[in-house]
Amino acid sequence: MKVTVTTPNKTYDILIDELADITLDTKVGIITNPTVSGLHIKKLLSKLNAKETHIVTLPDGEEYKNFESINFGLDRLFDAKFDRNSVLIAFGGGVIGDMTGFMASIFLRGIKFIQIPTTLLSMVDSSVGGKTGINNKYGKNLIGAFYQPEVVYIDPSFLDTLPKREFSAGMAEVIKMAVMFNKEFFEGIKNNSLSIAEIIKKSVETKADVVSQDEKEKGIRSVLNYGHTFGHVIENLTNYSTYLHGEAVAIGMVMANRLAVKLGYLSENEEKEIKEVLKNNDLPVYYKIENVEDFYEHFFADKKTLNNSIKFIIPNGIGNYKIVKDIDKDVIIDVLKEFS
Repeated sequence: MKVTVTTPNKTYDILIDELADITLDTKVGIITNPTVSGLHIKKLLSKLNAKETHIVTLPDGEEYKNFESINFGLDRLFDAKFDRNSVLIAFGGGVIGDMTGFMASIFLRGIKFIQIPTTLLSMVDSSVGGKTGINNKYGKNLIGAFYQPEVVYIDPSFLDTLPKREFSAGMAEVIKMAVMFNKEFFEGIKNNSLSIAEIIKKSVETKADVVSQDEKEKGIRSVLNYGHTFGHVIENLTNYSTYLHGEAVAIGMVMANRLAVKLGYLSENEEKEIKEVLKNNDLPVYYKIENVEDFYEHFFADKKTLNNSIKFIIPNGIGNYKIVKDIDKDVIIDVLKEFS
């Protein structure tokens, strides 16, 4: 299966199938982590024909998505005398994909890179669309660039070794897209009537369509941040070590849904329906807020906040979305208090 992404400066394919042979007449740097390398590096190397191959292993986990890891990776590339014709391959989940893309965007002012995602979350969401970046103490993905890959290879067989918790975290992003854009897709997830290949394809088609319309998140692409405004605060407050990204997004969706109900865009029955689908996919739906005011202030470190106005993405019924801003602080505080 092939899905095409078209942006103003680049068109590339997302190939959903058994990993194809990859021939690159240059130096190639495979950026990965110990877990993925231990499980799958032999398979990738058997498919890769390159002039010279170097494997750069970065620590595993969101807490390592920082400048220290980027500098370590860049040093390995300089040590190996990579040049502007060299290519990087992101071989791992969303953290590896984001860091590899960022490294590619800044190494010698930009070299090519390829995405080979190995988790459900990275297959359906983060490997598509060119968002790259790292975290810092102020928040998640606040440092980065929009930088599109050359191609994305999605091989569902990599999911055979994915821990159940990681699979569930990926389903949060799938459910996010269905709630925002496609009620029929949501019903398919709710009724367990879709194969994993169909889930990946529908998710990738949705993401590709959105990115093709709005590469740099000036409009409709911001809708993909449903659940993320709340979720990023949760990740930051727990030092990126308690929840997987998809788990934090799932809780963030529940919080966003509560706001949508208060604002009259989502019925309580729809709210309950979304929560049940999240729970049925083994995702957390509650986080205890220790300090409501502190949680609220963390919204303003989010890169989606403009002119001191917080932008929230909420469902307008299931299958539609609403972008709201300039919400009265008291309304937001009331929502947060329900989680305290």
